[in-house]
Amino acid sequence: MLMQAIDSYLQLRRAGGYQLRDTEVLLKEFACFAAERGEIHIKADTAIAWAGRATSQQQRARRLNNLILFARYIRAEDAEHQLPPAGVFAHHVRSRRLPHIFAPTQIAAILAEAKQLPPAGSLRPLTFYTLFGLVAACGLRISEALALQFDDIRPDGLYIRETKFRKSRLVPLHPTTEKQLILYLDRRQQLAPAETRVFISLRSKPLHYATVNETVLFLLRKLGVREGPGQPGPRLHDLRHTFASRALENSPHEQSRITKHMLALSTYLGHARISDTYWYLQSTKHLMTDIADDCQAHLEGAQL
Repeated sequence: MLMQAIDSYLQLRRAGGYQLRDTEVLLKEFACFAAERGEIHIKADTAIAWAGRATSQQQRARRLNNLILFARYIRAEDAEHQLPPAGVFAHHVRSRRLPHIFAPTQIAAILAEAKQLPPAGSLRPLTFYTLFGLVAACGLRISEALALQFDDIRPDGLYIRETKFRKSRLVPLHPTTEKQLILYLDRRQQLAPAETRVFISLRSKPLHYATVNETVLFLLRKLGVREGPGQPGPRLHDLRHTFASRALENSPHEQSRITKHMLALSTYLGHARISDTYWYLQSTKHLMTDIADDCQAHLEGAQL
């Protein structure tokens, strides 16, 4: 009974653009936990006991909050389901990880090292050189780049199919980026013409995120930009952050044009909310410094 309700709940929310992969795992884990107790309805005590099995306070709060949302949905049809109390575990406010903004010389160094990846003479160095360059030049999510198929490369740019938030968009290419992509595709199609994915592994299969992430971490450590395993530092997604930051730096100064620039950038990046784009202003130190300086200049000008 709970499993069927979970499937219905997930289907409804996914229709609104949510992916909910982690939520599905958690809710089905709870359903199994409740079934072991012989329960077919949500019980508050059971919910708290299940959430309390997590190893950290943050995870406990997350598990219980997911279940509370589901309980609100299922109680609309069956009032025998109890609504677990909120606040049993410390409320965790999710904070975004501050981005690392790569200097142009750092990006150039990453690409240069990618070109030297073994095995020499294989497609691998050209694959990662093109992939990392495409993410840096276009601000793509790595999942979007890895999902690209031949049909998505069009005369007017890259067609990014429904990815995050089920939004599709067209991303134009700079002539230099387009030229490099064509060079890669010419070599790539000779090796695995039957595979439709653009970026492939040495085995001529679609390239996976884990492989890409492992490779970029290897390059960052080799360049001395990041420390050893388990240590914080720059990551693959920071190439996208860098693109967004540079785009904001080039925003026009006229107030009437700033909003249009932000909206265009938000659409280009595929953000669900424009507030996600404004976040880059407060998360990037030099942009905040520029904003503070402009505000100060404005106030001093008003006082004159």
